Amino acid sequence: MKRLADIICGSIGLIISAPLWPIIALAIKLETLGPAIVKLDRVSGGRVIKVYKFRSMVDGAHDLKPKLKALNQRLDGPFFKIKHDPRLTKIGKIIRKFRLDEIPQFLNVLKGDLSLVGPRPHEPQEVIYYPWEYKHLILAKSGLTGLSQVSGASSLPFLKELELDSHYVQNRSGWMDAKIIAKTAAIMFFDPTAV
Repeated sequence: MKRLADIICGSIGLIISAPLWPIIALAIKLETLGPAIVKLDRVSGGRVIKVYKFRSMVDGAHDLKPKLKALNQRLDGPFFKIKHDPRLTKIGKIIRKFRLDEIPQFLNVLKGDLSLVGPRPHEPQEVIYYPWEYKHLILAKSGLTGLSQVSGASSLPFLKELELDSHYVQNRSGWMDAKIIAKTAAIMFFDPTAV
């Protein structure tokens, strides 16, 4: 049933967002060189997948990460976050604010790489630092949105994020998915700064 819901909702998401694709892609290409859509390594279902996103940073942003290590504000774990990341483009700041950069992930949902709702997908270099009691999250299918995403996302402490995602995996239900999707929509339309 969850897979069927993913296919239906993923298809609806693609149809509704279709008019935005060329507009966002053109805006990205007009501002900076590089592809409009990038494929990023993330872990989902016990394997490394390619997650699609509209590019919100300068081309080759990942290669600049080591040089910006001293600016990392996430000191409680392996995650990397800079509040005013110099790699972000002007268009990137806008599409990230409203989570428009994640629209291409509906393709991942249809492919079965991601679920509509699930644990937050992280990089292979990050999941190796999960404490043993949260290693089961590596085997779970990650989600386009999820409990940790609507509860503070990257502002959450490392272990709190894992705790929330673990709670979801162990207690997931159709009703919980519906509440998370509704909260995601509310944040996107009424309080995008909370994501």
